[in-house]
Amino acid sequence: MTPKKLYPWTALLLLTTLNLLNYIDRSVLFAVQPLVQSEFHLSNSQIGYLTSAFLGFYMVAAPFVGPLADRYSRKAIIIGGAIFWSALTLLTAVTHNYTELLVRHTLVGVGEATFVTIAPTFVADLFPENKRGRIFGIFYLAIPVGTAAGYVLGGTLGAHMGWRFPFYIAAAPGFLVALALLFVPEPPRGNFDSLEETSERGTLRGLTHNPAFWTAALGMAAMTFALGGIQVWMPTFLSRARGYTLESANQIFGIIVVVDGVLASLAGGWLGDYLLPRMKSAYYFVSAISMAVGVPFMIAALFLPGRLMFPAIAVAAFFLLLNTSPLNAAIVNSVGAHIRATAIAAGIFIYHLLGDVPSPTMMGWVADHRSLQAAFVLPVIAMLVSAAILFYGMRFAPAIAVSSDQKPAQAHAG
Repeated sequence: MTPKKLYPWTALLLLTTLNLLNYIDRSVLFAVQPLVQSEFHLSNSQIGYLTSAFLGFYMVAAPFVGPLADRYSRKAIIIGGAIFWSALTLLTAVTHNYTELLVRHTLVGVGEATFVTIAPTFVADLFPENKRGRIFGIFYLAIPVGTAAGYVLGGTLGAHMGWRFPFYIAAAPGFLVALALLFVPEPPRGNFDSLEETSERGTLRGLTHNPAFWTAALGMAAMTFALGGIQVWMPTFLSRARGYTLESANQIFGIIVVVDGVLASLAGGWLGDYLLPRMKSAYYFVSAISMAVGVPFMIAALFLPGRLMFPAIAVAAFFLLLNTSPLNAAIVNSVGAHIRATAIAAGIFIYHLLGDVPSPTMMGWVADHRSLQAAFVLPVIAMLVSAAILFYGMRFAPAIAVSSDQKPAQAHAG
């Protein structure tokens, strides 16, 4: 393979690795939160608020990062942000009370916002539009693999070496990957885009009434509510309500998430790209179907505590994660290259504000007042809402080019 052909895959590998470390750092807390609760004597609402605060600051930082990335070097911002959040993760060593942990967690959220806002635009400019479902399938493998690795890392090391130790392991590689990115060229904006940047697709004013963007963003918000709540509370649910040890609950759920996530991320991206020549709304359709089909299996997982519980959790997680690649491709393709980072930043603000910022705390509140099982009804409702929004959004999907020999759009380079 020539250096020219190798370049996009090398860049994708480094960005995917950094995304992986990003999600490992997030999910380590989910794995060790009962240990944190025990040391600091926290309620369910307080422990849930750690994640809500992290995502809140992450969400607020994104709208500031997006416009900067549309004007200045995306690579420089990604590298600076990665070094910042990796350094802050190491500061877990000196957190000795709830307030210090809360401050550390919120600042890490600010650092991670620089990566998650910008990296998808970088990836989008490495490959043609009609391959973005599959490419995002690879990039977003970091969500299930990183989340599962965080569960396993936190559940195993936390039980034997204390809850702080897994954070050190999660932080160290971030410095190395950030430095490696210094040697990766930044692709021209809109390198492969085929659609004209109309006022609706290419201006901030147009973004406010772009239905393709809004339905995708709101559909993702409801999905994020469900996924965020499940990730935070499932190991604790299995431990407290179903009698598993915390270590085994993290290991079992981690295996389910990583196997389902890898298969679902790749399958969702491939299916969206496969259907795209046949229906312009393929990314919306695949996402909507996956959310709707997952609902009965999630209900079964909650109310069938016997041998059927884990198979039901596995199937529900597969369909919940199947939409990750096509839905992100839908958001990227809904706008033009020169406002793409800003649009993704706005999307992050929307789907975290309405999604996984409130869901862990809301589920914690329900758990305090009713039960953990009752709290999981909230993600089920969110999955239904997501499916409805995305089915409606199918009519607004842009008709992008689907030619296999699509060339870079030089008019957009720069």
